[in-house]
Amino acid sequence: MAERFSLTDGLIDSQELIERAVASLRDGKLIIAPLEHGYVFLADAFNHGAVKKIHKLRQVPPATAAQVIVGDVKTVKGISLQFGETITALAEKFWPGLLTINLTPAQGLVWDLGDARALKEISVRVPSAEFVRSVALASGPLAVGAACLSGRPAPRKSTFFPALDSDYAALFDLGELPEGPSSTVIAIEQEGARLVRAGAISLADLRSVSANISVPA
Repeated sequence: MAERFSLTDGLIDSQELIERAVASLRDGKLIIAPLEHGYVFLADAFNHGAVKKIHKLRQVPPATAAQVIVGDVKTVKGISLQFGETITALAEKFWPGLLTINLTPAQGLVWDLGDARALKEISVRVPSAEFVRSVALASGPLAVGAACLSGRPAPRKSTFFPALDSDYAALFDLGELPEGPSSTVIAIEQEGARLVRAGAISLADLRSVSANISVPA
């Protein structure tokens, strides 16, 4: 039976709740927690079975990699060697926040984000959602997927998810989350970065940090 914990009334930075979440993740279980604008499934990114379960619950198409949540820039530099001057400047400006960076993972990482390691890129973000960021800082990289069927928007309310209580260990409930834009996605290129998807952070905002941002033709 999944446990339900409230993050309201000043509990969003509760060390006890953070430790409960981390313990569940390290035990190979899923949790549901709030990001900025929607609830998500979270799993230890290095636990193949847990990541696979996220994909199964969401009915994700084959060869689709889960996104990765980390707690800080330092962690990203530990899973990718592709952090040059431009990306470092963008990360320092917009993280924590709604900027997703597609990059090549370091060789030797023992993970499978659902794509059987067929894809050459992973999508990484440091969220501004305080609880999830704290959990990621304590646990290490997390695989993330919206707590809904693939192709649908992440639920803003903690009332219905495509999962049985036995499918996840705990729900961390922050009530109804605000509406908001999706993250902006950029990909690392040799001389800078390329805009993949416009979102919360505009091209002008990105170029205010670095002029080395290209756009699709």
